[in-house]
Amino acid sequence: MAHALHLALTGNIASGKSTVAALFASHGATIIDADLLAREAVAPGSPGLAAVVAHFGPAVLQPNGTLDRAALREQVFADPAARDALNAIVHPDVRRRREVAVQDALARGDQVIISDIPLLFEVGLEQQFDGVILVDAAPAVRLGRLVRDRGLSAEEAQRMIDAQWPSERKRAGATWIIDNDGPREALVTQVAAVWDAIERARR
Repeated sequence: MAHALHLALTGNIASGKSTVAALFASHGATIIDADLLAREAVAPGSPGLAAVVAHFGPAVLQPNGTLDRAALREQVFADPAARDALNAIVHPDVRRRREVAVQDALARGDQVIISDIPLLFEVGLEQQFDGVILVDAAPAVRLGRLVRDRGLSAEEAQRMIDAQWPSERKRAGATWIIDNDGPREALVTQVAAVWDAIERARR
């Protein structure tokens, strides 16, 4: 009898995880987006935002009281200790919110639940899932995307890339790997092939 699977989707910055997540959603997967959960965890008025401001100072707030992500990013990507401090504040709440979302999905009878977790390997969560999907692209490709799509300087983009584990370390721990260096048509084909493998794994 087919059974539900809870999978992790991960990949380094600018690898194309969001595009891949949307493709899996089109196949019928339930996507739980860690970035969305993280935004909820530091929403105005939340204990998470208060903790971030207490640690990093009022300079990380915009005039309207929302988190100034660019100002915070400058602090954490330049300083591993600051990055660890931010993760210690945000990750427990994100994990709690993800667990609630997964239980809600299972209660609905959803069969393939995919949690999008950018720092899956860095925070040691890979063993908590039925499988890991890694989206990868060459560092030079990802650097170009950050500069082109997000308007970052090459130096800032490189700092963001350097802040994460190199993908070679992650490939060894992945169940399925999707290489996103080429055209969208190739990506669509790869996602469809992985989806077929997921469906087979459910049986």
